[in-house]
Amino acid sequence: MKRSFTLKIIALLSLLFICLTVFAKPPQSPPVRLTAEQNHKRMMNLLNITSLRPGRDGMNPRSKNYANYDESKANPFPDLPDPLVLKNGQKVTTPEIWWNQRRSEIVEDFDREIYGRVPQNTPKVNWKVIGINKGSNGTMPTITKHLVGHVDNSSYPLITVDIRLTLTTPADAAGPVPVIMQLSFDMSKFRGVIPRSFDDWKQQVLAKGWGYAVLIPTSFQTDNGGGLTQGIIGLCNKGQPRKPDDWGALRAWAWGASRALDYFETDKYVDAKQVGLEGLSRYGKAALVAMAYDQRFAIAFVSSSGEGGAKLHRRNWGEIVENLASSGEYHWMAGNFLKYAGPLNWNDLPVDSHELIALCAPRPVFISAGTLNNGDGWVDAKGMFMAAAAAAPVYRLLGKKDMGMTEFPPVGTPLIDGDIAFRQHHNGHSSGPNWPTFLTFAQRYLKAPAAKPADMPEKKSPSHSLTTTGSSFSHSLTGTSAL
Repeated sequence: MKRSFTLKIIALLSLLFICLTVFAKPPQSPPVRLTAEQNHKRMMNLLNITSLRPGRDGMNPRSKNYANYDESKANPFPDLPDPLVLKNGQKVTTPEIWWNQRRSEIVEDFDREIYGRVPQNTPKVNWKVIGINKGSNGTMPTITKHLVGHVDNSSYPLITVDIRLTLTTPADAAGPVPVIMQLSFDMSKFRGVIPRSFDDWKQQVLAKGWGYAVLIPTSFQTDNGGGLTQGIIGLCNKGQPRKPDDWGALRAWAWGASRALDYFETDKYVDAKQVGLEGLSRYGKAALVAMAYDQRFAIAFVSSSGEGGAKLHRRNWGEIVENLASSGEYHWMAGNFLKYAGPLNWNDLPVDSHELIALCAPRPVFISAGTLNNGDGWVDAKGMFMAAAAAAPVYRLLGKKDMGMTEFPPVGTPLIDGDIAFRQHHNGHSSGPNWPTFLTFAQRYLKAPAAKPADMPEKKSPSHSLTTTGSSFSHSLTGTSAL
């Protein structure tokens, strides 16, 4: 009897062992570790590219490859893709054709060749307020929330991703307020170096009765090629290197901006239908990409974005395609973008930056730049103006107004009467001098609440799980909307 019982136990344990062996998940491989140069070379090999043309030297005027700043040499490919012609040659003559056919064609080209595709099922983001400060900015009483958006990494626990965001609103707001969100460098690394005037824009925004937010893109995707198997891109790829049409950092940073907007839709102090974007330099590029892809954003202030942003790719001025395809910057773009610095040229690109601006239509966009003499020649102010002008037919098709001119205006001229705006200020690589002009432009579209209601109930969405505990709360968001 005992022997029979023992045999049954042994049989059951054996069966359990077999089940555990067969059905147990194999251990996950750690993220692949590659330097930017190794990762860049790997992508070239995937694309069968043996060499790339070098980018321009922006520092040494004696270099044989010094950046071009001669307008007579700036337009080797003057003919741009027509945003209002379908792939089959049919002209886009109605808003319906734009929305139902042409816009998706342009998005596909940008996805495949320029910025890369966002995975269909990106992880959920769980937002949590980790601190609330009541204070003031200048003379304006404010409430500032410090937030962390934890990205669900249950599919690949070896990579942790957290989105850093702060939100400041007027303490005495009469209701939910418009918010301008800046995509920003991590200023904690520049304490004592950045002048106090760098943050003057915040007081200017508060003076309108609006709030402001600061998103740190490098908190969820690092700004180097060696980080492409980390961050949100690495998490979605389970630590493996990219495919040629996978998203790059610009698209990832734009994804993070959209996840911040998801949070704003649940915050009772924010009018989420009046959220604008601002970014300078690489974050100007990301702000424009976010505006183009997520139609929930109301307005964008795109400052000194240059190549990869509002500047025409087909322009030979300052930074060019080859710079972005180098090992120092390729991580911003899809791998496929490298082709246009090697076997193909700029004129082979199926789209150009005027069509990125056109994807923002009919919503307002403000394009900003400084001057060559003061250090902002690299971004090509005229090339960005030309892109804005070439986006005009789409804005007009959708019943909106363009800049009102196609000739490059004198420095300091504000073109803000239309829904595409442009101004080149007299300074260098900065958005600061154009904040007042942008806010004048933006106040046509963004409106602070007129009177304080008796009650401001908490906004809730049935698709969100919201729990409140003391001064902190968290909620889960799918993180896939609009992108």
